[in-house]
Amino acid sequence: MKKLVIFDLDGTLLNTIADLANSTNYALNKLGYPTHEVAKYNFMVGNGIDKLFFRALPEGERTQENVLRVRNEFIPYYDIHNADDSRPYPGIPELLQSLQSKGIRIAVASNKYQAATEKLIAHYFPEIRFTAVFGQREGINVKPDPAIVFDILKPANIKKEDVLYVGDSGVDMQTAANAGITACGVTWGFRPRTELEQFHPAYIADSPEEITDLVQA
Repeated sequence: MKKLVIFDLDGTLLNTIADLANSTNYALNKLGYPTHEVAKYNFMVGNGIDKLFFRALPEGERTQENVLRVRNEFIPYYDIHNADDSRPYPGIPELLQSLQSKGIRIAVASNKYQAATEKLIAHYFPEIRFTAVFGQREGINVKPDPAIVFDILKPANIKKEDVLYVGDSGVDMQTAANAGITACGVTWGFRPRTELEQFHPAYIADSPEEITDLVQA
């Protein structure tokens, strides 16, 4: 049985794509740039907001200065609107409650900036006692760098073989591999199964219920 399950946030615990898309489109529009359909954002997110803005900007406008301009418009808007349309995926609240009731520790490792990560977790999962809730923090490399995983493991005093990492993207599968822990890809998120399969995770789950079985195996 695993002792700790680390979850990605966007596309794994919460469907946040509409709020991310709407907030990015707001910032782009405010600066006079073209916007994108919500579905296009499935392939723009996953590497932190600066990379999101880089991908959302027109090809000839992808400078660090313009990324910062989009960021300055995005963050105040997203801080207000990040829970407008975001929702837990079906079965996720029940999965977290089940793991907690079995004494299995739960943590979050996200590339979403820290303040928004904490807000969304507190808003949607107030009954869950997370071991750690980490997002993108100043001076810490984003996933797939394993630093965020190591920051969770150090105080938890848990061996790598007792950890399961759950995420919906290739970035998540790479993060688990780089950290030397077992990966489980999920198919209900933003990226297709084929992307997960490219990284050969130990498991691919089609429903939250399957994760309960994996943890207890």
